[in-house]
Formats: sequence, structure tokens, C-alpha cells
Amino acid sequence: MVKRIFLFLATNLAVLLLLSVTVPLLTSFFGIRLDASQFTVLLIIAAVMGFGGAFISLALSKWMAKRFSGAEVIETPRNGTEQWLLDTVRRLAKQAGIGMPEVAIFNAPEVNAFATGMSRDNSLVAVSAGLLQTMDRDEAEAVLGHEISHIANGDMVTLTLIQGVLNTFVIVLSRVIGQIVDNALRGDRDDDSRGYGIGYWVATIVAEIVLGIFASMIVMWFSRKREFRADFGGAKLAGRNKMIAALERLRRAHEPVALPDQIKTFGISGGVGSGMARLFMSHPPLEERIAALQQARV
Repeated sequence: MVKRIFLFLATNLAVLLLLSVTVPLLTSFFGIRLDASQFTVLLIIAAVMGFGGAFISLALSKWMAKRFSGAEVIETPRNGTEQWLLDTVRRLAKQAGIGMPEVAIFNAPEVNAFATGMSRDNSLVAVSAGLLQTMDRDEAEAVLGHEISHIANGDMVTLTLIQGVLNTFVIVLSRVIGQIVDNALRGDRDDDSRGYGIGYWVATIVAEIVLGIFASMIVMWFSRKREFRADFGGAKLAGRNKMIAALERLRRAHEPVALPDQIKTFGISGGVGSGMARLFMSHPPLEERIAALQQARV
């Protein structure tokens, strides 16, 4: 899921930045200066832009995932491993009550997998070559169950809705802050005909960055919560012991690699994390996920 979250957020950020330029142009065109009578109009425009950016990201998610991971969809199995992969995904998808996803393999040595797509019946499940080489079939089945659970739980759609709400607030509040700063710098001067001043643009950009950081914290919190749920879903589909074994394998696979402090929170294990660093982790530490499964009644 690390790849899926990263690709979604990266695409959403790019779209949001593009729309951030569009909003001032639209508000200027319609003569909107953020007074009380016009605030509702800006809110509607921001909602369209905010949710539009999120849903465009969702619509592009499968294409982006294939493009940037180099995942090759299995059309006709070329060997026993690919046949097993297709059969296992088909069986798990049927158990979960979703449509058959596209199944792909991407050439990467690390143990990784992701699922993405617009809906339960239009999705993609991809695993790395490293996962197939490192894990036995029981462990790989559990990982596939985990990814199928993300699809069945509608995590990408829910993430899109959350991102849309956050985008809307970021767009509106950053421009409100920009207008406040612009008005303060203008003072009593009557120069509205000059349009937005430099104070507006600087304050809006800074506010958008800061608010965007806080929005990312909320998205990461949601991601961590859904990881636990997907683990439980994988345990139901494949078996709790298999899911625990898969997480243990992930933990062992990443233990020998001593990542630098600057990037260790981006590893698939999520790191241990403390203080502010934990707020930006997309995944809970593997130790916590294993402990949660051991204590749960699945």
C-alpha cells in the first residue's frame, strides 16, 4: 500500500497545485473578493476543485501505478507462479465479494505489493518479483488477502472523499488567510482595482503549504487505521497464522537494512516512529500490526 498511497498523494498534489492557479483566475473573473456575500460562491468553487482533484487522482490511479512501478498485467500465465497468482486472486476476490482485479507483477527486488483502482469491480493488484521470490505461497496468499481487503473495504474511495474535503478546506482557508493579509497590508487605501497584492499571493502560498502538511497528517492517520483493518481482512480471507507469518517475513526482510534516519519512515515497515515523525507514517510499525492480530479474534 505504500506505493498506492504515494502515487495517489503525488497525483493529487500535482492536480491541486494546478487547480490552485485556476481558483484565483476564476474568482477574479467573477469579481469575488471573499466578502461575506461571495464566500459561498468561493466555497462551491473550492469544493468542485478540491473533489475534482481527488477524483481525477483516483481515476488515474491504475494508469499511474502501472506507469511508475513498471507493473505488467498478466494476460496469459507464462508459468506456474503466474497461474497460481491469478487463481489465488480470483478465489480471494470471490470470497471478498468483489470483481476480479487485474493482476500484475512489477520487477523490484524488495518485498512489496499494492492494490488500487476506482471501485471494487475496477481494480488492480500487483506484487513485486521480490515478494514472489522471498515469501512462500501461504505468506504471499496473506499479502494478496490484505490487498484484496483494501479493495473490498473501499479504502481508495474513502481516501478520495477525505482528500476532497481536505482539499476544499485548504483552498478556501488559504485564500481567506491571503485576503486577510492582503487587506491588512493595504490598510485604508482604496486600491481594489489593482487586484490582488503581493501579500495575498505570498500568504496564500504559505498557508496552502502549512495547511497541506496538516491535511497530510490526517490522511496518514486514516491510512494507518485502514492498515489494521486490511490486516484483519487478510487474516479472514487467508487465515490469521498466514497473515502473521507474512508480517513476520516482512519484518525480517527489512531488519538487516539500516536505513538513514531521513528516510526510514518511508520504508514498508513504517519504522518505529516517535513524536512528529509518527504523524507522517502511512503504516503502523509491523510490531504493532502483528500484536494486534495476535490479540484479535479473527
